[in-house]
Amino acid sequence: MVAPYFEPGSFRDRTSRVFYQDGAVLRGLNAHAAQEWEVLKTKPFFQQSMAEGKIVRTEQVESTDSSPNAEHWSVILKHQAIPFISYPYEWPFSMLQAAALLTLELQTAALNVDMTLKDATPFNVQWSGSQPVFIDIPSFERLRPGEPWVGYRQFCQLFLYPLFLQAYKDIPFQPWLRGSLEGIEPAQCAQLMSLRDMFRPGVLSHVILQAKAQASYARTERNLKKDLRQAGFHKTLIQANVGRLRKLVAQLTWKQSQSTWSGYTEALPYTESEQHQKADFVRRITHSRRWNIVWDLGCNTGTFSRIAAENADYVLAMDIDTLVIERFYRELTRDRSPNILPLIGNVADPAPNLGWRGLERKALVERGRPDLTLCLALLHHVVISAHIPLREFITWLASLGTALVIEFVTRDDPMVRTLLRHKADHYTDYDLEYFERCLAEMFTIDQRETLESGTRILYSARSKRQV
Repeated sequence: MVAPYFEPGSFRDRTSRVFYQDGAVLRGLNAHAAQEWEVLKTKPFFQQSMAEGKIVRTEQVESTDSSPNAEHWSVILKHQAIPFISYPYEWPFSMLQAAALLTLELQTAALNVDMTLKDATPFNVQWSGSQPVFIDIPSFERLRPGEPWVGYRQFCQLFLYPLFLQAYKDIPFQPWLRGSLEGIEPAQCAQLMSLRDMFRPGVLSHVILQAKAQASYARTERNLKKDLRQAGFHKTLIQANVGRLRKLVAQLTWKQSQSTWSGYTEALPYTESEQHQKADFVRRITHSRRWNIVWDLGCNTGTFSRIAAENADYVLAMDIDTLVIERFYRELTRDRSPNILPLIGNVADPAPNLGWRGLERKALVERGRPDLTLCLALLHHVVISAHIPLREFITWLASLGTALVIEFVTRDDPMVRTLLRHKADHYTDYDLEYFERCLAEMFTIDQRETLESGTRILYSARSKRQV
């Protein structure tokens, strides 16, 4: 099985905390959160959502003296482990959209039984393959009469506005969410919208008017919750708003059809025979044993991710191209793939540790290491396009303690000639002999196979480093 890992969540949550004990994922609840849990666990929608995989499977366990900080928690919950934690700045458009729709679906179900989601952030959604899973159980609380949905603003800043940017402006939202864990402020989003955008669904009501309302209340000492309560605010207004949001989010589309690597498969410098040869090599290695977790770096269409998934518990399929990952996710959704997680990632600029003391959102390597990594048709892009020294990249791979399938594309290959066409060739380290020497220093090379063209060589190797 995949090594269990579960996001600790924000350290700013005063009502609960996630811990690990003997491989189990535990969550402590304080007295307030425990009261809300007692109500939530009796609700049919909660039990049904867990059964359908929409909410992480959760059970209450007995607290013992050995439970982490047992004296501080009224209740201890045990969660099913999530195979690998990912973040919204690593997701394509349709993944953020699916997470938003799941959040609204659960909010609708909660409202029907007089409960609500106090938080509405994509960081509370994780993935089991292509299926979104809600993980933050203490976000469910009883709805207080006369109060609005307190998670609405957060939903807009971290779900709706990023989706608007990509659907309406073709602006990638990932850098915005990586740059701020709080998302996009209403005033910021409003400044990005043109006059034409005012007529697009949702912009006037959820962006412009909210930005004006926020600015208005910021200049006064009035209490929004108190004002709404006195005005006779009712649950039906929240339900109507959530219903409109569900319809709006479901209708959003990102219509880009071309990107740097979206047509790579059609333009492959391989013959059909070479494609089969390469696939056979990867299948031979991936089927040599059962793998816990596999990383496919530069996965493109996911051909080799699918091969690896045949004999692995979980596969991370990563590529720098947003459209490539978008398309792959849609395919996986149609296939209901249970063990491939597609992510947007740049090995030359990986997401760092973020949040308070760098502990709230972790860097990729800190979330779990692979025991097999695929680097197919990637090395020349890392060295020539991203200017990463070859030895540095091989050293990083070795530091993972991973087995490796890697492809070296020689300087005679059309792709390398294209990359070097408009560059001063200072890449003296991009050399087959030097590559093999670096690889042999840090890995034990088990197999080497040259494709029919003679310009592409495949290697299977094992890291000499122990992690």
